[in-house]
Amino acid sequence: MKKAIHIEGAPQPIAPYSQAIQAGNFIFVSGQIPVNPFTGELNMETIEIATKQVMDNIIAILKEAGATLENIVKCEIFLKDMNDYTAMNDTYGEYFKGIVAPARVALQVAKLPKDVNIEISCIAAL
Repeated sequence: MKKAIHIEGAPQPIAPYSQAIQAGNFIFVSGQIPVNPFTGELNMETIEIATKQVMDNIIAILKEAGATLENIVKCEIFLKDMNDYTAMNDTYGEYFKGIVAPARVALQVAKLPKDVNIEISCIAAL
């Protein structure tokens, strides 16, 4: 059995997908891009700002499902430019200070939706 997670405090889907799906004790968060959910504007002046916006969007979705960053077991990070890796990693790492960081993959891709510089998806376990 699966349940869609949908909140106003995260970017609205731009295609036929859910912000997240809860299936049993797992939450599958769809790829989040650096869109400010309240203005609809892209927030990507730097990779640090973009990463922060993406992580804040993920936190909002997880909260709706009764989870936190501590529940994340796997992240997938897609970068437009691998030269942004170190700066992204520094910002991303701040979110997992003091807790067990999830397993993850980070890779460069040719293009992302809305031509953004980063997209992150994750899986959380309750």
